[in-house]
Amino acid sequence: MRATKNVHFHIYISYFFTGLILIFALAMGTVLFMRMSKIILSQANSSYSLIGNEVASNVKDIYEPVKNQTEILAQSHPIAGKNLDERLTHVNYLAKAIISVKSATSAYVGYADGEFFLLRQFAKSNGGKEVFKAPDKTAWIVQSTSMDAGKMLEHIVYLDDRLNEISRQHLPLRNYDPRLRGWYETAMKDPGQAHVSEPYYFFTTGQIGVTYAQKIVHADAVVGIDIEMPTIHETIRNSSVTPSTMMALIDRKGQLLAWQNGRQPAYKPQITTRLDGTQSMPTLAEQDTPVLNAILELGKLDGNSSQTLDVMEKTWSTYQGNIQIPGGQDLRILIASPHDELLAGVIKMRRQSIALFMLLLLIGLSVTIYFSRLASMPLKQLNAEASKIARFDFRSPVNIQSRIKEIADLSNSMRGMKATIRSFLDIASSLASETNYDKLLARVLKEMSEITEAKSGMLYLYQPQDQTMQVVQAYADHEVLEAATQCISMTDEDHPVILACKSRSSICQLQPADLARYFSTLPATDHITTLIAIPLKDRNNTLVGAIALVIDDAAIDPGRQAMAEAVSGAAAIAIENQRLIQEQKTLLEAFIQLIASAIDAKSPYTGGHCQRVPVLTKLLAQAACKETTGPFAGFQLTETEWEELHIAAWLHDCGKVTTPEYIVDKATKLETLYDRIHEIRMRFEVLKRDAEISYWKAVAETPDQQAKLKTELDKTLAELDEEFNFIATCNEGGEFIASDKIARIKQIAERSWNRTLSDRIGISHDEKERKDRAPEPALPVQEQLLSDKAEHIFSRAERDNVRPDNPWGFKVKVPEHLYNRGEVYNLTVARGTLSEEERYKINEHMIQTIMMLEKLPFPRHLAKVPEIAGGHHEKMDGTGYPKRLMAADMSIPARMMAIADIFEALTATDRPYKKGKTLSEAIKIMGFMKKDQHIDPELFALFLRSGVYLEYGKMFMRPEQIDAVDVNAYL
Repeated sequence: MRATKNVHFHIYISYFFTGLILIFALAMGTVLFMRMSKIILSQANSSYSLIGNEVASNVKDIYEPVKNQTEILAQSHPIAGKNLDERLTHVNYLAKAIISVKSATSAYVGYADGEFFLLRQFAKSNGGKEVFKAPDKTAWIVQSTSMDAGKMLEHIVYLDDRLNEISRQHLPLRNYDPRLRGWYETAMKDPGQAHVSEPYYFFTTGQIGVTYAQKIVHADAVVGIDIEMPTIHETIRNSSVTPSTMMALIDRKGQLLAWQNGRQPAYKPQITTRLDGTQSMPTLAEQDTPVLNAILELGKLDGNSSQTLDVMEKTWSTYQGNIQIPGGQDLRILIASPHDELLAGVIKMRRQSIALFMLLLLIGLSVTIYFSRLASMPLKQLNAEASKIARFDFRSPVNIQSRIKEIADLSNSMRGMKATIRSFLDIASSLASETNYDKLLARVLKEMSEITEAKSGMLYLYQPQDQTMQVVQAYADHEVLEAATQCISMTDEDHPVILACKSRSSICQLQPADLARYFSTLPATDHITTLIAIPLKDRNNTLVGAIALVIDDAAIDPGRQAMAEAVSGAAAIAIENQRLIQEQKTLLEAFIQLIASAIDAKSPYTGGHCQRVPVLTKLLAQAACKETTGPFAGFQLTETEWEELHIAAWLHDCGKVTTPEYIVDKATKLETLYDRIHEIRMRFEVLKRDAEISYWKAVAETPDQQAKLKTELDKTLAELDEEFNFIATCNEGGEFIASDKIARIKQIAERSWNRTLSDRIGISHDEKERKDRAPEPALPVQEQLLSDKAEHIFSRAERDNVRPDNPWGFKVKVPEHLYNRGEVYNLTVARGTLSEEERYKINEHMIQTIMMLEKLPFPRHLAKVPEIAGGHHEKMDGTGYPKRLMAADMSIPARMMAIADIFEALTATDRPYKKGKTLSEAIKIMGFMKKDQHIDPELFALFLRSGVYLEYGKMFMRPEQIDAVDVNAYL
């Protein structure tokens, strides 16, 4: 079979032709577009002249028939007769004249004696119909002023469509004299032809219009026909070319006879009286129409013209022309239409042509590009493969075929490169994903052995403390073996592994004796082997370890060697990362236990609490994980969750580092840094000395009363001794203080003693500030034996307040003061030795615990440490502290720690203030707590059922505390 010869890529240059076609098409399109635009503009100007002439003709057709009909009536004397009835017999002449002329609304005759006869077609009247109050079926209206019996009378007669009389009304005389009207006067002055009047208000209807009038031949009378201005305006409006077309019909004075201003409301003609007393219609110059005024300015000369103007940010086609009015002066018509409306059809056609041109261009380009892409497809595929490599997508191999030699060679090279990178990344990924340190070491050795096809190998780790390389893993027969502890000194420069550590890597031949000498752990051979020794160095080029690989072949593939060296870098980094993580975890664990131990050592009242709670919490968690039925059947903790629970348990009381030691250890009510009962005792001693001094003074003054005075002295001293014993007993806080005892404390406090020395010298700055709240009294001063002074109040700083909207969600009642060391206030504490402020300060350790832990940047897998550690004083009914969480708001580990914290506190034996409870006593107390919904009932049941309480007791409780417990009574 004949081999197919590949061709060179330079043959495929179709994209060049694509560029040529595109340039040619754009050039042709530009030329055609410009020429078509010129043709459209020329067409617009020429066609607009025709439109203007047509509109002028329509206007002229309004006037000319009226003039002709007026001349005909003037020749025929249409209305003969001397009174109304005689004239009504000839009304059909006027009716035919009005019907024959579309623009005529009425025809009439004015007589030289002042009589007047008018016939109006009721349907054509544009205004004033309500004036006539015509009955139904009225088609014609006759208005007559005639002489009857020497008296001028005015009538209105309503006729139907057959000119039959419907009704007649006699009207009051309106003093209308036709002889005084302009049309009559003009006709009588020039009787030879019909004349058209200036626009004026019609007497009866109030409409503005014009009149054609002419003297009747052989009669002393004038015939006239009216044209109403709305009729002219309607003709203009119906001649509108486009919706925005503007038209104006003006006379020689510029008066607007008719006007159409685009889409604006219809123009209503009116005659206005100017300041000089003259009357005229509005002029075009007075209107807001820049386009028509621009046409008028350009067309001062006579004649017709059409041109294009740019006004109001638009291009307009315009026309202006004269209209010859028979029997009157010429009028001027002005028309303007926007190009975008006038040429809408032509522009649409141009757009369609452009669209068709672009479509054909796209088709041509598409065909060219298709064939070009067909030729360049292999390059695109190679580019896609390169993009996949850039995105680390190695799911499919490179399999691209091409007749182009260069592309075929590139495809083969990329196929090999992709396979190599994929293999490298797979190995690097597998090493990076391994989090178990020992498994990581085994995987590194195995992967390196498989890359080089080694028969056996050994992995060494550098020990910087003693400057040795320690064997940690061995590989033989495709398995990783545990190697016996073996070290190589870094000073042993004969060892091939040490030599490799001082360079990049080394390859050497090993005799069977050398293999047994240097690598006694590996299987012996009876032939020469090849050793590859590769140092493992991290990103800082620091030695981490080394790998020794033994290959049966006498030589090694250079590609495999390069691959092994590349992987060794990733392996070294992975090992170093895991080693650092292990060391950091060890450091963190030691630091956590250091804090917990410090808290326990800080006060004998906490003992080994922080060390025992983690043990008990984990025992309970292990019991939950072993459950296969019940509420904890699905409960399991991952390795990271166990770590999270461990850290949370050890740090659950870390906030106690902020609690003052003297509050935690407070054994009496007056104790602070020392027990202030000694001050009270000294005051009692002073009172006793004062009593004795008073006694001797009295004896000196009255020796004969010595016996009586002695009796009083003994009584006073006995009272003082008894009162001090009472105060000292109350100070112990061993029992509930009843109200009568509180009253007696306050009574004893009323005793006074003399102080002669200032109490504001030799003290700290803070104490002096507190004393300065009240002015210093003059010495000597009498003071109460026991008192609550202003200086005893320690104000709470803003930072010590917990606002209701705090970000941690704490819901606690914060006392007003930080501390109140008032002597009476503390001695009257109802139960125990702690005041409200001191009890809050102890409970505040939970607030501090949560705040401290939430400030720590825990990694994501330890994010729940603050929640678990901070919830062990919460209660299931929401009455706990500091957040008053309900059971549903707490995680299971947090509820476990609450049980562990309580049980440890009840059974602890290393607290100086109490005796450790027995198992039965502790569980009985916790049983009540379960009923009160203070602890989780299901976890408490698991705590008893699994025997965790007993397992813990054997580990930390004294034998005499471990007694029999009937757990069934609590399940």
